[in-house]
Amino acid sequence: MTSSGLEQGVMVTASEPPRGNRSRFAFACAILASMTSIILGYDIGVMSGAAIFIKDDLKLSDVQLEILMGILNIYSLVGSGAAGRTSDWIGRRYTIVLAGAFFFCGALLMGFATNYPFIMVGRFVAGIGVGYAMMIAPVYTAEVAPASSRGFLSSFPEIFINIGILLGYVSNYFFSKLPEHLGWRFMLGIGAVPSVFLALGVLAMPESPRWLVLQGRLGDAFKVLDKISNTKEEAISRLDDIKRAAGIPDDMTDDVIVVPNQKSAGKGVWKDLIVRPTPSVRHILIACLGIHFAQQASGIDAVVLYSPTIFLKAGLKSKNDQLLATVAVGIVKTLFIVVGTCVVDRFGRRALLLTSMGGMFLSLTALGTSLTVIDRNPGQTLKWAIGLSVTTMMTFVATFSIGAGPVTWVYCSEIFPVRLRAQGASLGVMLNRLMSGIIGMTFLSLSKGLTIGGAFLLFAGVAAAAWVFFFTFLPETQGVPLEEMETLFGSYTANKKKNVKSKGNEVVEEQ
Repeated sequence: MTSSGLEQGVMVTASEPPRGNRSRFAFACAILASMTSIILGYDIGVMSGAAIFIKDDLKLSDVQLEILMGILNIYSLVGSGAAGRTSDWIGRRYTIVLAGAFFFCGALLMGFATNYPFIMVGRFVAGIGVGYAMMIAPVYTAEVAPASSRGFLSSFPEIFINIGILLGYVSNYFFSKLPEHLGWRFMLGIGAVPSVFLALGVLAMPESPRWLVLQGRLGDAFKVLDKISNTKEEAISRLDDIKRAAGIPDDMTDDVIVVPNQKSAGKGVWKDLIVRPTPSVRHILIACLGIHFAQQASGIDAVVLYSPTIFLKAGLKSKNDQLLATVAVGIVKTLFIVVGTCVVDRFGRRALLLTSMGGMFLSLTALGTSLTVIDRNPGQTLKWAIGLSVTTMMTFVATFSIGAGPVTWVYCSEIFPVRLRAQGASLGVMLNRLMSGIIGMTFLSLSKGLTIGGAFLLFAGVAAAAWVFFFTFLPETQGVPLEEMETLFGSYTANKKKNVKSKGNEVVEEQ
């Protein structure tokens, strides 16, 4: 691939109409990559119901149950921490395959577990796979998506997490009909099935063009960009932008080159990211960690993991009713995540985040209040309080799903410079999983210490603080090319915004 060859290709296509909508190929790649998130969603959803039967079958205490529920997220820190370097080493695509392999083994171990230590080993193996999947899916998707549809495509991991959660809830309901000692094993073991299809599907995906450029494989990178761009000119323009961001001179145009800046291959990343970051990178890191912290510390996993328990506290006594209501939560969550995904490129990241977090604050406040009223009136059937609790559970997951759920992954996968993206995103995922694990492993104890209503009022306070943080620190990134993203940050205010206009499927800065 020489410069003259590229120029000749541009001249040939300049007078031709666009060669069809190549974003369909990017769409297919995003779907395949995002399917890794099903495995996390399924585990979260299935454990909410399986825990009821595991506790009785294995005779677990509340503390043991809490640890079992939340420890997957702590274990996933191993995968999240290693995913950045691994994906820089073997590529984004094979990192996805690795994630599926870990979860396949973990699901089988949990399904065949005969005691508490055995099932914890399975949780550890599956957790590593979850950590890899949570980091790599949004990064890969952001790197193959055109700027004009990046928000939509990068939201797919959150959609598939919710599909996985819903599948887990449905699995709970159907397998609960089996004998107790078999039901929960089928619930957990069947989670190995999606991993097999995932590994096969990933083989049809191309490697990330940005990773290929960092390896000096410009010819291969151009072939991928040519498949996901509407015209050859657009593919060349995107390749030039990636080369510029990676520090590769414009005159280096051979198919395979030696990258002049060795740090582009993954060296020195932690120094530039944490030890001596530029003001822009420091702001990006704070934004990434802040949004991940807020997403989990506002209590979403408490609702998803402990829905049956919360519905029991709200007045639903039958296990069947609790599981059915939990399925309803999964349906609402999935429907609204689709809404958020469809509008993220239309209304922007900030608007959805602020609307979402405001709605979560109101829902959590009402939920905490109604549960407090029920808790203080034992023996009485307060239909209005029960109805308000169930309704606000639904509005909480709905408002979470239109913004805080999908936009967190979109935002954090696109704001880091290309050389820092994999490991920067992995730091955000590590904090996300840490907070999720802490919430999962302490919610029952927190509910006993503060009452269950008090726990949700605490989450409401976190949501209020998060709204202020989002309003103050997060600039809008809608439509800004990845290579220009760093210029939005550094002033620690949300007021700095690039004025951009579209050019084909790309977006360029106005002069």
